[in-house]
Amino acid sequence: MKYRRCGNSGLQLPEVSLGLWHNFGSVDNFITARNIAFTAFDLGITHFDLANNYGPPPGSAEENMNKILKSGLGAYRDELIISTKAGYYMWPGPYGEWGSRKYLISSCDQSLKRMGIDYVDIFYSHRPDKNTPLEETMAALDHLVRQGKALYAGISNYNPEQTKEASEILKRLGTPCLIHQPKYSMFERTPELGLLDVLEDEDIGCIVFSPLAQGLLTNRYLNVIPSDSRAARISSPFLTKEDITDKVLEKIRKLNAIAQNRGQSLAQMAIAWLLKDHRITSVLIGASSISQLTENTETIKRTAFSEEELNLIDNILKKEHHAAKI
Repeated sequence: MKYRRCGNSGLQLPEVSLGLWHNFGSVDNFITARNIAFTAFDLGITHFDLANNYGPPPGSAEENMNKILKSGLGAYRDELIISTKAGYYMWPGPYGEWGSRKYLISSCDQSLKRMGIDYVDIFYSHRPDKNTPLEETMAALDHLVRQGKALYAGISNYNPEQTKEASEILKRLGTPCLIHQPKYSMFERTPELGLLDVLEDEDIGCIVFSPLAQGLLTNRYLNVIPSDSRAARISSPFLTKEDITDKVLEKIRKLNAIAQNRGQSLAQMAIAWLLKDHRITSVLIGASSISQLTENTETIKRTAFSEEELNLIDNILKKEHHAAKI
């Protein structure tokens, strides 16, 4: 594993981190989840990313992280970077979501109890809240760091203007913003419209989520929509059959051809394409199996692209430079 320094801090993150958004809830097989986490650590993945509402049901991914730590991984706690977040809906009532001081601090306390740990390494404001002053949200993050419940503060899903303002507030408070977690992939290039420049100017790290566009940037959708895929599930709010148009499939196949010429899978190339940018600290991947985890971790062996490859990819993705639905 290779590691990159996170912004202007002493913290280094692995180029590939493990996200527990999917496959780690109580509805999933715990033995499989545990083995994936153990293998990830063996491969040099030291960063495990969660949120209060990851599951399903909400909270169960953190509860399973508790079990994983107790079953052996906890012996290496000082080598682990464990992050969690609060901002989206977690419990009913006026204080169960968004960005109030009440919600963020209560949620952090609950997360620590579920995971059975004294602190998280990174605590995020998961999304901006237009009805709460940004000063209040950032002051809550600063408070959690000063209490020792979090070592670093981060934000997620903030636009460039919100990110710059949040960074300035946190600097004044004495708890600099360590990291931003945006959605970014070949099919979702919104961060290129100013956010990455702000992060570089403010010395903030960047860890990307959904690098494979909910599975579109894999070989799963090259021919048909698999019956067990996310797109085939009626209940999936993230990827539907309607998202997979003929134009999207054409792009996927063209990208796959470039990946094959590079000696990579499409998923590996999609992750490498993100890591080619020095402003990207780490890429969050999900995994439903050890083989999938291992394959995607192999990405770090080749993250360089020729000018010709980049031009070919840009020509395929020329309509993806602005916000995409996927």
